[in-house]
Amino acid sequence: MLDTHTPSNPLLAPWDAPFGAPPFAAIEVEHFAPAFEAALAMNRAEIAAIRDATEEPIFENTIAALERAGRVLDRVSGVFFNLTGADTNDALKAVERELSPVLSRHASAIYLDDALFRRIDRLHAEADAIGLDAEQRRVLERYHRVFRRQGAGLPDEARARLAEIGERLAVLGTRFGQNVLADEQDYTLVLESEEDLAGLPDYWLAAAKQSAQDRGLPGHVLTLSRSSIEPFLQYSTRRHLREQAFRAWTRRGERGGDTDNREIVAETVKLRAERARLLGFPSFAHFRLDDTMAKTPEAAQELLRAVWSPARALAEREAADLQALADREGVAIRIAPWDWRHYAERVRKERFDLDAAAVKPYLGLEGMIAAAFDCASRLFGLGFNERADVPRYHPDVRAWEVTDRDGATIGLFYGDYFARSSKRSGAWMSGFRGQRRLDGDVRPIVVNVMNFAQGSGEMPTLLSFDDARTLFHEFGHALHGLLSNVTYPSLAGTSVSRDFVEFPSQLFEHWLEQRPVLSRFARHHRTGEPIPDSLIDRILASRKFNQGFTTVEYVSSALVDLDFHLLPSADNIDVSDFERRSLEAIGMPETMTMRHRTPHFAHVFAGDGYASSYYSYMWSEVLDADGFGAFEEAGDIFDTETARRLEDYVYSAGDLRDPEDAYRAFRGRLPSPDALLRQRGLAPVRTQGGM
Repeated sequence: MLDTHTPSNPLLAPWDAPFGAPPFAAIEVEHFAPAFEAALAMNRAEIAAIRDATEEPIFENTIAALERAGRVLDRVSGVFFNLTGADTNDALKAVERELSPVLSRHASAIYLDDALFRRIDRLHAEADAIGLDAEQRRVLERYHRVFRRQGAGLPDEARARLAEIGERLAVLGTRFGQNVLADEQDYTLVLESEEDLAGLPDYWLAAAKQSAQDRGLPGHVLTLSRSSIEPFLQYSTRRHLREQAFRAWTRRGERGGDTDNREIVAETVKLRAERARLLGFPSFAHFRLDDTMAKTPEAAQELLRAVWSPARALAEREAADLQALADREGVAIRIAPWDWRHYAERVRKERFDLDAAAVKPYLGLEGMIAAAFDCASRLFGLGFNERADVPRYHPDVRAWEVTDRDGATIGLFYGDYFARSSKRSGAWMSGFRGQRRLDGDVRPIVVNVMNFAQGSGEMPTLLSFDDARTLFHEFGHALHGLLSNVTYPSLAGTSVSRDFVEFPSQLFEHWLEQRPVLSRFARHHRTGEPIPDSLIDRILASRKFNQGFTTVEYVSSALVDLDFHLLPSADNIDVSDFERRSLEAIGMPETMTMRHRTPHFAHVFAGDGYASSYYSYMWSEVLDADGFGAFEEAGDIFDTETARRLEDYVYSAGDLRDPEDAYRAFRGRLPSPDALLRQRGLAPVRTQGGM
């Protein structure tokens, strides 16, 4: 219940905007600290009431009560952490640094409360005899597992040390993420001469000119946003500038000074290893994967290594092709990492008569949003109505009411598509409110955040094919949140195993590559003409082009992540040297680098979201490569019955059942890695026991 004694704080007052959206215009930075203070106090009182109840523990007064607790804290946190990721400033970052240890202490106090855990443990022991339905049984099991994995039931000394570790890791994760953002904000490469612009396409020049104007700088400006630097590396013919930009991009978090993340990584790895030992695991990777589909780091490594060998061999053949092109042109160079994208783009054009710059005019942002919405409509019966009356946290953000087949509102969707200096890099889905049916039907508020280069003047926002794939990927996550239909909030939406959560998002990417979708929604931004069939043919024919490079970039990052977290202890680790030796051990080609080098690997070190779990994208790709086959086998990419199973067992089901059971219910069987290997153009490789 909200604190009605603090109506002047909009974070604590009732929200009466459409859909109960946050009143962003009324929220100031100074509101957060007192709002968190009040919300934490409320949550402590709620937990105390559950823990100290004189009645015998039953599901309703313990587990259901825990599910009801913390709603105000969730609401305040939802606004705060979405803003710190998507529209931050120095004042917000200062509050974030102050809050991170406070929130960690609060969580530890709950999970390590012996009296509270005794109530949960007793219910868990009696689960077979207390008449729970399947969803109640699932949420009880989840609470018991989460409390155990946080240290409940351990001796006092171990629990105290776990709380200390959690608090310190929270501080380190916040610093890591802020340091990466600071390095990204700090870097600009000003291009003033015509020579420096050689080879760059019109759409890039328009966005770079706008970036310069936004910063009060002359000429054109390259930033470290992926939508700025990747096209620059593809098209710039100025090799020394490509090298300069590439080194800045890959050395984020490794520049020395206050924003250098190497010591943070070293301490993080050490503390995670200690935490795992206290919890009875040989390494943090074993601890983390114990509660996933993979179950063990060895299983994750097995998949990654099965893919690594053919991917590395393919990448070496690709590198030879790039070197051959440079040699034919009489360029006395050896292909280096800052050359790869440039020469790969030229080989693509030569081999497939396909220039990515020729595709981009057909991939306007508006058309791709419409394509994603239409696919969701044809699969799941959803409607999207843009709403200008909904509060937004930035002028660039857009909002849509989402409705089901019967026209009933199922949620609110925000789209925040453009890069800006106040936003961290990358793309993600998040939420301001989760779905639940406990105490009434509460519908979710979901947001997709991207970093596309914004158009300017007569040039609209145009996407690369990879950008469009990112839009579909994140919208797949959004659908997982919007379609959620469970009772208990801890089971809702994307609250699933880390190596299953990417399945719905990666599966949705497949619809972008379907001819009917491209023919309808990919239209030239000037003429309105649909994309020619011949161009679609060339796009589809080139899908497996450069997959050696793409796969090696990713798999090397995932293997290094696991290597760090398989250490049983990690005193005085030299992060750069460890990364180098890890890459040497797998034979990393000199012509490329990891997709995310360790000092800026935010997935893994800006919090523990994907720590030991970056492999999850490939584990889920095994599922999505096989899963889309269900529609192909039905002979219709929008087959009604297949889509119904997909919605019932995946998109709407949250964590109602084990991920393997969910996939089997949708597909009728479990997958093998062969579909993934075929999808990436790699020779089939059998792993022991499949998945």
